[in-house]
Amino acid sequence: MKRSIVFLSILWLAMAGMAQVSVSPETLAKRAKRKNLTVKEWNTDQSTKTRWLDHVNVYDSEGRKIEEIEYATYGQRQRVTYEYDDTTGRVIKEVVYNDRNKPVRIRKYEWNEDGTKAKQYNYLPNGKLYTIKVFEYIFND
Repeated sequence: MKRSIVFLSILWLAMAGMAQVSVSPETLAKRAKRKNLTVKEWNTDQSTKTRWLDHVNVYDSEGRKIEEIEYATYGQRQRVTYEYDDTTGRVIKEVVYNDRNKPVRIRKYEWNEDGTKAKQYNYLPNGKLYTIKVFEYIFND
């Protein structure tokens, strides 16, 4: 009886751990291809043949996007950095920077158990909370 209880306890813990990190095989395959990758997107004006950097996406050793930079012809327009929860792999924080690389917005996220967003907390650069967005999911038949 004790052996059965121990076995079931271990099985339950293993299943609970697996439930926390429910990443689809497709997502894992995409991430594997993006490990330590930097992607640069270039634009070319057809009339002047001027070429400029449009976007840069940087991925970490787990294939998760950690930085996205958007450019205009004059230089950086906006930069966003991403932080992830080590347990679930979900984005928990985004910091948005302006064209002078100064933080202008900080977003923090809470997630539902099913992997959908629950709340988004929006902060000013000084750390003051200014809005909370709540996500509601309604399935129509």
